[in-house]
Amino acid sequence: MKAVRIHEAGGPETLIYEDAPDPLPGPGEVLVRVRACALNHLEVWATLRRPGTVFPRPRILGADVSGVVESVGEGVAGIDIGMPVVIQPGLSCGVCQRCLEGRDSHCPSYRILGHGYDVDGGLAELVKLPQANVAPKPPNLSFEEAAAIPLTFLTAWHMLVTRAQVRPGEDVLVNAVGSGVGVAALQIARLFGATVIASAGSDHKLAKARALGAADTINYNTQDLAQAVLSLTGGRGVDLVFESVGDDVLLKSLEALTKGGRLVTCGTTGGGQVSVDVTRLFLREQSILGAYMGSKGELLQLLPFFADGRLKAVIDRVYPLPQVQEAVRHLAGRENFGKVVLVPG
Repeated sequence: MKAVRIHEAGGPETLIYEDAPDPLPGPGEVLVRVRACALNHLEVWATLRRPGTVFPRPRILGADVSGVVESVGEGVAGIDIGMPVVIQPGLSCGVCQRCLEGRDSHCPSYRILGHGYDVDGGLAELVKLPQANVAPKPPNLSFEEAAAIPLTFLTAWHMLVTRAQVRPGEDVLVNAVGSGVGVAALQIARLFGATVIASAGSDHKLAKARALGAADTINYNTQDLAQAVLSLTGGRGVDLVFESVGDDVLLKSLEALTKGGRLVTCGTTGGGQVSVDVTRLFLREQSILGAYMGSKGELLQLLPFFADGRLKAVIDRVYPLPQVQEAVRHLAGRENFGKVVLVPG
């Protein structure tokens, strides 16, 4: 098959479109012919590790996959050849206490498709994975749209619904709204009856966020984020902050929280080291919640909302797989609103 493999770090130019061995499904595994694979910043970070870092073996990246079942291994039941599917990108043992409780990402063996040492991802013509990671594709979605869902919508759902328990009538600040996870968070917060204030670093992303349903928007490069939020909420602040940037944006977001408010975070694209005023935190009874990915069950919870149109995949650009270097550079430049998707060919 053709695949994009990385042999060593050093930048997007280390992603090589080349021949690779066809994967073969083992017992309990499904082989999927890839129709689309969406990028995440995981792919950017993999290439930008210390230049010269050699991977233990050439690795095929790519966590967000949709496609068609090509074949199945021994013991697989209920999955037919030719079935259109979307992939849950979190891999776990499936038998430990945490997995059985539905806390997949707490499994000691948890890793993300294409980003564990022993699991190739979907930047290829074929990918294999456990049966538990295969879900039916909503029939109204294209393969490109389906590939734009799993990692970002699953993460946003886990953050807002499971961890922060978003409620109707709440004011929610969604930071970095142009990112894949930000687009997902905006929609999920509105799905649950919240009013969304969206922030980003460029006006064109904010215009798209308003078109997607944001009630108000803030450019945190030209406005003071905390002061802008307080002004929009009559000095009260927001009930909930959806955060993935870190650094000064996280600190300003804490200033924008109302008493008893919650901040839930899944990333530190702007920097991971911050100094929090703990006195303010406990006096105002605020909460900071961490979140990482989500469970296989949570993906099954959210997919029906795509089937009935209440959630929508948002795609920024689609590239043919051989143009992967250009696609990763585009994502790294942070000009995208929504997902960057690659298709074989």
